[in-house]
Amino acid sequence: MTKKDLVCDCNIIHESVVKDTLNKMPKSTLFNQLAEFFKLLGDRTRAKILFALDQNELCVCDLANVLNMTKSSVSHQLSALKKMGIVKSRRDGKEVYYTLDDDHVKGLFELGIEHIEHRNNENK
Repeated sequence: MTKKDLVCDCNIIHESVVKDTLNKMPKSTLFNQLAEFFKLLGDRTRAKILFALDQNELCVCDLANVLNMTKSSVSHQLSALKKMGIVKSRRDGKEVYYTLDDDHVKGLFELGIEHIEHRNNENK
């Protein structure tokens, strides 16, 4: 990138910072996956499912009762979450139990709740 390529309405461009940031910028595929990940988390129903699974390992029937939804609707949402690696399942006989996939997902979800609760308390 040449100096002519850098454009800004302010008085100065910090070329070294811009270059450093560009050198660290991941490929577009990572941002596509990240956007898809957060899109899945951004659905109210899936957020409720994640909250329930953050509390306990649950089967589809248990989740359907917790959320007052049909098993089919819950299964559909779980399928999308599982495909993206947000939840995982284990089979015990005929039953399939779901949990959050790992501590990264658990931490991210809990951090989101903590952030919102903190902001809500600040605005009181």
